Amino acid sequence: MNANPKIQAQHLNRLALVYIRQSTPKQVQFNQESTRRQYELAEKANHLGWPQPLIKVIDDDLGLSGASSTQRVGFQRLVASISLGEVGVVLVTEVSRLSRLNSDWHRVIELCAVFQTLIADEDGIYDPRDPNDRLVLGLKGTLFAAELHILRARMQGSLLNKARHGELALRLPVGYRRLHDGMVVLDPDEQVRGTLRIIFEQFSHLRSARAVQRYFYQHEIKMPRLIQQGLDFGKLIWVKPTSPMSAAACSSRAATGPTATCSTAITTNTRFARQPARSRCSAC
Repeated sequence: MNANPKIQAQHLNRLALVYIRQSTPKQVQFNQESTRRQYELAEKANHLGWPQPLIKVIDDDLGLSGASSTQRVGFQRLVASISLGEVGVVLVTEVSRLSRLNSDWHRVIELCAVFQTLIADEDGIYDPRDPNDRLVLGLKGTLFAAELHILRARMQGSLLNKARHGELALRLPVGYRRLHDGMVVLDPDEQVRGTLRIIFEQFSHLRSARAVQRYFYQHEIKMPRLIQQGLDFGKLIWVKPTSPMSAAACSSRAATGPTATCSTAITTNTRFARQPARSRCSAC
């Protein structure tokens, strides 16, 4: 039961919200121990004195980054509940689960202070109304935001270094696939090639990617999309063309090389993603 003086009866009469988040779908799939630890916070809330009916788990944001709150429905629900005065405590394994963006994090601290909501992580329980606790929470948020900046800088440096050595694998345009050895070839699917043929023919005639998109809409033609990351990596789906898709298909340098009518694969040095040179064939 509760032995922490910061937890008062007014807190125990309100909700204990357990907020759970993993940054990417890949983490959700392969780093399940972290997810399990976060779900176990519900038991911690019970040990702290909250009755089971008042313990709620918010796990809508599994697979979403904490760098922004725009797409995080769970985070928005959490903030709304705090603002309504319904929450006695918010439990997270670490404060970076709530947000890695300083503006979002300090907004949460401010709301918790106004509506007398506690924040708990694996290090302790904090009352945002207390100046010392507020200082600790602010420092933690700043450190996690700085950590995100450092990670981004490190990743960007690695990408630039790969690019200098010609080893950076870029996202391929519609109609091309990268083999296991890094070679880029035309998609073997005849339906994909046929769709590409229509794209290039219409672009040659209409001279506008937006016009090509309208043509596809008018004739109810869908464009292929190859999932190149995440849990569905390698899966081919058919979707209504968007402006970015149409523009990428019509303007990519790869598309102006061997077109969908070419039967030859790209055999230039594309092991890692330099743009393929033009192949010589009657259709190009």
